[in-house]
Amino acid sequence: MSSSAQSYAGQVEERPARDKLAALHRLLGSMDSALVAFSGGADSAFLAFMAHQALGDQAVAVTADSASLARSELRDAVTFAARFGLRHRVVPTSELQDEAYLRNSGDRCYFCKSALMRALEAISSQTAGATEILVGVNTDDLGDHRPGQQAVRERGGRWPLVEVGLSKAEIRWLSRELGLPTWDKPAAACMSSRIAYGVPVTPAALRRIETSEAALKELGLSGRVRVRDQGNDLARIEVDPDCFGLVMERRREVAAALKDAGFVFVTLDLEGYQQGSHNLTLQRRPLPQPRTDTAHDEHDAGRIVIPDREGGQLHEG
Repeated sequence: MSSSAQSYAGQVEERPARDKLAALHRLLGSMDSALVAFSGGADSAFLAFMAHQALGDQAVAVTADSASLARSELRDAVTFAARFGLRHRVVPTSELQDEAYLRNSGDRCYFCKSALMRALEAISSQTAGATEILVGVNTDDLGDHRPGQQAVRERGGRWPLVEVGLSKAEIRWLSRELGLPTWDKPAAACMSSRIAYGVPVTPAALRRIETSEAALKELGLSGRVRVRDQGNDLARIEVDPDCFGLVMERRREVAAALKDAGFVFVTLDLEGYQQGSHNLTLQRRPLPQPRTDTAHDEHDAGRIVIPDREGGQLHEG
């Protein structure tokens, strides 16, 4: 058994996990038909597979295609669907036409998931009977900053994995038991998540990130690899700490690859990969401002305040 398999097996109790799998099959089988938001990642692949098992051709896996989806992820989704005989559709989404999405404040994911739900609703409206819209959220996702979940709730989408209580570790373990190749696939959030809040999302910025990450993988970096765009042409590389040595051994090639992609400054994050690390800035409190006797200074001139959808504020000095 691989080290990854041992890790997930150590977090999972077999009997409860299998009971949840059976409950998921019953839940999905009780639906008339379903559309599954299918990005090709571990959670959505597991859900799409199970929906197909329970509903056959009454389940359709739908992949939302835009510049924020890496081409490698789209290929993986198409390959998975073909391998397991899923009904599969690839549909364009319009988030890059939404100014609220492009300005990239702390609630960007709300507008992304709204675009996804609109695309799924358009398909649902063309089918007879009640069609459920299903999204691959697991119980571990509920504690993270994910404004997109609100958009799904508002539009009536469902989270079957949460409804039966499945965790990420259980999904990976069950996926391995079912023979799904996605069981140990690294998390791969959309490319826009690599861009720091407040730095605008553009097609050029997304291409630069995708090109950079592909180049790092070609240089031998594997597993969780992120190139974060911090603005002002500065890239922050995140990899697992055990890959630091390879980055430093090949630092000239790494720097050259990212500069060829369009970055000017190339840095390595010494804390290593952190899921959703840009969200840390949403938790940051502004530094106390020096008190002065002038009203102008007390209004914090020159400070940019970017509101997020939850009512908090991200302060950039």
